[in-house]
Amino acid sequence: MADNIVLNIRNVDKTFGGLQALSDVNLGIEEGKIHAIIGPNGAGKSTLLNVCIGRLEPTSGTVTFDGEVITGKAPHEINQAGVVRVFQTPEIFPELSIIENVMIPAFARRDGAFRFNPFSSLRNESGIREEAEHVLRDMGLLEQRDHHAGSMSRGDKRRLELAMGLVQHPRLLLLDEPTAGMSRADTNATIDTLKRIKERGMTKVIIEHDMHVVFSLADTISVLAQGAIIAQGEPDDIRGNQKVQEAYLGGAH
Repeated sequence: MADNIVLNIRNVDKTFGGLQALSDVNLGIEEGKIHAIIGPNGAGKSTLLNVCIGRLEPTSGTVTFDGEVITGKAPHEINQAGVVRVFQTPEIFPELSIIENVMIPAFARRDGAFRFNPFSSLRNESGIREEAEHVLRDMGLLEQRDHHAGSMSRGDKRRLELAMGLVQHPRLLLLDEPTAGMSRADTNATIDTLKRIKERGMTKVIIEHDMHVVFSLADTISVLAQGAIIAQGEPDDIRGNQKVQEAYLGGAH
C-alpha cells in the first residue's frame, strides 16, 4: 500500500438478505486529494460511505484509516479519529440558530461526542464561536448566523451542514451529494469553497450526480455499478470510458 493512502478499502462485500449491495470493492483514497465516487441510483455509493463511517458493518472485507483498521468500530469512534460525513439529507437542529448549529460539532470534536452539553454554554464560549464564524464566512453564511436554521432554503441548509463538517477539522471529509438542492450559482460557490479547502490539504470523498461538480473538483473518479467498481481514473479517462458512458453517463461527453 502506498504511503499516501489515507483510507484503504479492501475486498468489501455487503449483502442485505439476498441483495448484493457491494461486491469486492477495493479503493485507496490518496491523502490531500478529492476522490469522487459516481454511479447510477442503487449502485451502492451511500452503502459504501456507511461502511466507512461504521453505520454498517461489511459482510466481509476491511476498511483502514490512517493505517488502523476501523471496521467494527462505533461511528463516534471513527468520527473522533478524523472521518466526518456530510449526509445527503441535511441533519441540522432547526430550532437553533445557524451559528449554534456549527458550534455544536465544534464542541463535540473538542470535548468528545458523549462528554459535553453544548446547550448550556453555546453563548459563553468565545473561542468556539469565533471558529464557527470563520467557517460560516467561508460558506457565505456569516451574515445569517443568528437566523433560525429551520428557516433556511434547502441549498443553504446543505451549505450549513458542510460548515458543520468542516468545523470538526476532519482529516477525511465524506460528502454525499454536497450540492443537492442548490441553484447553479450556489453550486459554483460551493465548488470554489471545496477547491479552497483542497489547497489546505484536506482529503475528500464525494458522491455526486452533477457531472459539472465532479469534473470541476475530482482528482480521481471511481465508478460503481451494481455494487462493483467498473472503472477508475482521472476525469479525462472517465469521460472517454465506454463502459462508464453506457452505465452512467448515457453516452454523453
